[in-house]
Amino acid sequence: MSQPNHLKVALAQIAPVWGDRDATIEKIKTAIIEAASNDAELIIFGEGLLPGYPYWLSLTDGAAWDTKVVKELHAHYTRNAVDIERGDLQEICDLAQNYNIAIYLGIIEKPMDRGGASLYCSLVYIDQEGVIQSVHRKLQPTYDERLTWAPGDGHGLRVHPLKQFTVGGLNCWENWMPLPRAAMYAQGENLHIAVWPGSDYNTKDITRFIARESRSYVISVSSRMAIATDFPNETPHLQEVLKCAPEVSSNGGSCIAGPDGEFILPPDITTEGNIYHTLDFNKVYEERQNFDPSGHYSRPDVTQLTVNRERQRVVKFND
Repeated sequence: MSQPNHLKVALAQIAPVWGDRDATIEKIKTAIIEAASNDAELIIFGEGLLPGYPYWLSLTDGAAWDTKVVKELHAHYTRNAVDIERGDLQEICDLAQNYNIAIYLGIIEKPMDRGGASLYCSLVYIDQEGVIQSVHRKLQPTYDERLTWAPGDGHGLRVHPLKQFTVGGLNCWENWMPLPRAAMYAQGENLHIAVWPGSDYNTKDITRFIARESRSYVISVSSRMAIATDFPNETPHLQEVLKCAPEVSSNGGSCIAGPDGEFILPPDITTEGNIYHTLDFNKVYEERQNFDPSGHYSRPDVTQLTVNRERQRVVKFND
């Protein structure tokens, strides 16, 4: 086992069985068990891995109004989205508890507190006791994502203790949003988790930038995926999706930058499976000596940020 100031992490660079919640959960469980057998204490999965990123939108004229292809693909996607209240993540929580491993998992959520039909790109943190500690719904879906995902809220802008580290995470292009980053820094975050659908184009710059800005470790995790092989044959209108599909839709790019802003693990576009590394907490203190964004290098008397962390609902009942 690692020393108290060390944390062994696993970056799960895997593909979903696209649009199949149950089959993808089995792949996630396999990755968790393998990570635990390698003494990992934290495993991270990419954005929306369960049950997959909405690739069909850019391949099937997804912005067309009221078409059979788009509507039926969306319905299939919704049927396989995650209902946390129903217990869809229970097996994963049980593994976290059984193996004493923390988990960051990107899901497509259909929450009952918003009616159970709209979809949210959510990042779930499960602690080493198997308890879901936060569900962060992506604040702003990006470009064509807005055709299938709803905008989230600030409820999940939270950090969590993990050994000596304080971990927090954001989804994809949220990592480019200065104020959500500042909200995480102000809570003592020193290990930032950035999850992506899968591209070194996204991870190669922002990973180092956030690390340099925050003087924290930054772990970016993405999927590797080929639509032709990772979309099941039962996917509605699969042939329409495949007509314009690239050979590789997600090339990975998972990586780690240290608190000095330099790569510890450069973007990886070859590994399919878990990537391991051990982090040394002391490096955080070393780099915070000359810059601490929410400490000695902040001026709260001049600038302050207000964050609304209330879970947004359309109705409140007084029973």
